[in-house]
Amino acid sequence: MHQETDTQSAGVEERLAQVRTQIDEIDQQLLTLLNQRAVLSRQVGRIKACDMGAIFKPLRESELLNELAKKNQGDLPEEHLRSIWREILSSSRALQRPQDVAYLGPEGTFSFFAGLEYLGHAATYHACRDIAEIFELVNSGECALGVVPLENSLQGTVGVSFDLFLKYPMFIQAELFVRISHCCLSSAQDLSSIRTVYSHPQPLGQCSTWLRTHLPNAVLVPVESTAAAGKRAQGVQDAAAIGHRGLAVILGLNILAKRIENEAGNWTRFVIITPKKSQERSELADKTSLLFTLADRPGSLATVLGHFAKAGINMRKLESRPLRGETWKYVFFADVEADLEQPSYASFLEELTANCSTFRILGSYVTGPQMDRLSCEEISRI
Repeated sequence: MHQETDTQSAGVEERLAQVRTQIDEIDQQLLTLLNQRAVLSRQVGRIKACDMGAIFKPLRESELLNELAKKNQGDLPEEHLRSIWREILSSSRALQRPQDVAYLGPEGTFSFFAGLEYLGHAATYHACRDIAEIFELVNSGECALGVVPLENSLQGTVGVSFDLFLKYPMFIQAELFVRISHCCLSSAQDLSSIRTVYSHPQPLGQCSTWLRTHLPNAVLVPVESTAAAGKRAQGVQDAAAIGHRGLAVILGLNILAKRIENEAGNWTRFVIITPKKSQERSELADKTSLLFTLADRPGSLATVLGHFAKAGINMRKLESRPLRGETWKYVFFADVEADLEQPSYASFLEELTANCSTFRILGSYVTGPQMDRLSCEEISRI
């Protein structure tokens, strides 16, 4: 029996060795092809050297990812395919021209991981103190792109982001939706030793039910960010932090519990901003964001809404914000389900503009993906 087991083990090892050899050969082929692609990306960069237009082409990238997904008939899951190609595209952009991305820091915040998962690891990320600094860096040209939180599914609009679109001539190139899911992170191996929990006040509130159930005697200490909380808990055996799962990789922490938030449907909508309007067009663009102000008279808003209804355009969001410097006057922010920058909407836009005091399109783009796919282990392997 012992000899039979040894024989079976030897057979398994031999088959594994054969498969691993095949994998090694395919890896070499992939490496060769990726390097060939890198050469072409550098050529594109040299061709565009005199053109300081945007390197990030979200509509083109969406078309590519969708086409690859259609052609994918094998065992590779679509979410894996998209994650892999996001990194390939990130590398391609960086080879054409270095990409600096501003985000709400420090490293390890949900804004940081939103940028990382959507724009890839090849970009250079600049942590900002606040959202205003993101707009300032992008407006000055110091950063090519900015990752801006716009609204949350539970807490509503991030008002300062809307206000900054009034102050700076920024445009929306793309959007993404990130699930705000929290983990309990610690250098300890289990919850039994935890006496103190650090986090931003918002996650502490969002995880209150779990904290009361599993750590009822722990002292909750609010800090400036989830990233700062992770650093406070790093190397401390009786402390934990509440934050993004990716902090475990960055700070070498253990994940003691996952998805501990009270509400499962907690998503934040982020937008990618640039200082220049996108010139690329695609049939995939299905959403437009715009700002407008109206004359202070009865029926002015109803007239504008009537134009959208008559054109059969669905309005997904309409919100008013105080117009800075103008007491009791307001600006409207709207999202509509149409690419209003297509030539077919030219006459419609003329009518719309004529009924507004001011009118500005912030961008037309593809309805964003829901980024909730990368596990800690997957992040660490990229």
